[in-house]
Amino acid sequence: MNSTLTVVTQRIRDRSAGLRDNYLARIAQLNNRQRGFERMGCANVAHAVAALPSNDKLRIVAEKAPHLGVVTAYNDMLSAHQPYEDYPARIRAEAHRLGATVQVAGGVPAMCDGVTQGLPGMELSLFSRDTIAMSTAIALTHDVFDAALLLGICDKIVPGLLIGALHFGHLPCVFVPAGPMSSGISNSDKAKVRELYAQGKVGRDELLKSESAAYHGAGTCTFYGTANSNQMLLEAMGLHVPGAAFVHPHDDLRAALTREAVGTALEISGRLQGKPAKPIGQLVDERCIVNAMVALLATGGSTNHLIHWVAVARSAGILINWTDFSDLSAVVPLLARVYPNGSADVNQFQAAGGPGFVIRELLDAGLMHEDVLSVAGSTLRPYTFVPHSVGQGGEVVREPLAAASGDDGVVRTAAAPFSATGGLKLLDGNLGRAVIKVSAVPEDRHTVEAPCRIFTTQEAMLTAFKNGELERDVIVVVRFQGPHANGMPELHKLTPPLAVLQGKGFKVALVTDGRMSGASGKVPAAIHVSPEALAGGPLARLRDGDVVRVCALTGSLQALVGDAEWAVRDVARLAPAEADVNAHGLGRELFAGLRRNVLSAEEGACTWL
Repeated sequence: MNSTLTVVTQRIRDRSAGLRDNYLARIAQLNNRQRGFERMGCANVAHAVAALPSNDKLRIVAEKAPHLGVVTAYNDMLSAHQPYEDYPARIRAEAHRLGATVQVAGGVPAMCDGVTQGLPGMELSLFSRDTIAMSTAIALTHDVFDAALLLGICDKIVPGLLIGALHFGHLPCVFVPAGPMSSGISNSDKAKVRELYAQGKVGRDELLKSESAAYHGAGTCTFYGTANSNQMLLEAMGLHVPGAAFVHPHDDLRAALTREAVGTALEISGRLQGKPAKPIGQLVDERCIVNAMVALLATGGSTNHLIHWVAVARSAGILINWTDFSDLSAVVPLLARVYPNGSADVNQFQAAGGPGFVIRELLDAGLMHEDVLSVAGSTLRPYTFVPHSVGQGGEVVREPLAAASGDDGVVRTAAAPFSATGGLKLLDGNLGRAVIKVSAVPEDRHTVEAPCRIFTTQEAMLTAFKNGELERDVIVVVRFQGPHANGMPELHKLTPPLAVLQGKGFKVALVTDGRMSGASGKVPAAIHVSPEALAGGPLARLRDGDVVRVCALTGSLQALVGDAEWAVRDVARLAPAEADVNAHGLGRELFAGLRRNVLSAEEGACTWL
């Protein structure tokens, strides 16, 4: 076992000891109760089964058959979630075949960040995670289930479902994905058209044609952003059936994997064989969390998870921070290049070996904990086998992966990685703490030092770009974009113009207390700056023209201003008119309490603590 992995895991265990012990004690107390239908009053039971067919009522009440709850994030606004439309019927049929019953316990909201990108709706995106967590809790509060199946894939949905499930940590849970859409236009071609549009060289019609060729059918978007990073992390945590992440929605193998998930949920409930249950709160321990962190770093995954997994871990009584990520990143090699950390999409990643290849390499290199519980067994090793086909009995057939990569331009062995260190770095300095995704950034751009230009809105920056005001070496600062200010939106609309400036040879970087997700691409971006500007963070001390250094090599985020001057500078305030815009319209009023109560990005942007 790698010594840094051991040290970080033990540090997390020691830091979390009291909180984790209390969490496990609550799980144990809930596990000692009678089953739901047996401890409930008759009126409660009658309400719970009122709409079920008579034979299901018989199974539940008289036969005491296992009963599964489904929490679904289905809607057809999200291409990734559209396939879930008929999953309840599929799950119900398989449960009946296995002698169990099923109810859809509830639905959770799921917004598409692709639809809301750069629009007011994106200001609700981060907080939708905790709304989903609360909705999951409402669904599971019916408290009649022996296990739960959680249907969700995309950016905030998986973290929200997982946070909600971990607050019901006594319940065995299996996540059920639906897979990525087929490959369309290449991600690099899509990015080129976006840059041409930003320069005014192509019009809206051509841009729409390109985007529609990229996002064209059912399934997850095929770049390696937060949604697909979610699936990689769930594999590394053992919360899917093995290899479920990246099989196409309409493949026969996908249907077989969904059936297998039902059987797995019943098995880990302990109700079929009278075995001990495997509650999700016991599976998700500090080793499981570290495995997820390692998988994120080894694949150059989404920076959003430096926020989300802090919140996920806290939900299981585990305390992690960005220093833990940074220390692991120093020893975890980069094993995958998937767009924007390369040219391949997730379908090519899957074909080259996918999550199974990465997990095997990390386990064999001593960079993951193998001795962990999962929904598939008592080790993580089953997740190194890939689902290959459907057997004659409808079962999933798995095979071990070849020793060599299917495409060493996409995935590589731990002995010959793309980089000796992970794809994410921690930055620290007089501007605060931030993170930067360097896996896609050219090495000659890992350090950028230039005068800054400060904006308080995306729109103002885009206007300055169109007016030619940024045609120089520049650090673009977009502040008042943190959770307290406006919900911490992703700022992807800034990527094409910044890429254009970088392509012209200028030294360019972004510094912001907002987010950029997994798609920041080739432009160095110091994001999630904490404390945020609205909370009086040092980003609010910057002035136009200050020279700023962003250095991923030394981990520095520094305003090159004398200490004496820096200490006495006034802190900029958000203009009342802009604050008013952030607070009103398109549902933003409803999230005022979350903006007031939210913790910092490094604390997971939690709103419930």
